[in-house]
Amino acid sequence: MSLNYTIAGLSQEASEKAISILQSRLSQEQEAALVLKHAHWNVSGPNFIAVHEMLDPQVDVVLNQADESAERISQLGGSPDGRADAIVRNRDWSDFELSGTRSTEDYIKALIAYYDEFIANDRNAIAELDELDVVSSNIIQDHVQDLEKFQWFLRAHVE
Repeated sequence: MSLNYTIAGLSQEASEKAISILQSRLSQEQEAALVLKHAHWNVSGPNFIAVHEMLDPQVDVVLNQADESAERISQLGGSPDGRADAIVRNRDWSDFELSGTRSTEDYIKALIAYYDEFIANDRNAIAELDELDVVSSNIIQDHVQDLEKFQWFLRAHVE
């Protein structure tokens, strides 16, 4: 990887590793926005309007997270890749397989499972980033707090 520059206090190696981790998070954040819109368009049945309207603000949340991750990559001297093929190339998490018009409960359960892995991936990134760049780690920590809050909302619908 070719860096545009390094920032004070971080080696090139640490920067490159942090950028790689952040790129993975950026890709999953972008995918999460797509997954949430997919669910938004396809939920049906009881509590439709509540779930339909709950999903859009979360799209904005994960897109803002993606923007923060991308900007941190740039701050570290890297070049964030926001193209659709980067999502596929960086994918090391499970597919969101639910498709078509399905019940709100089906989509909520699928989103809970998706968020389980999303949050776990972010927590793993935090552990790695703690050793490389505490600033990047703090950014992802803030993201996890938002993701866990949304997952709590989802769980409240099926309990």
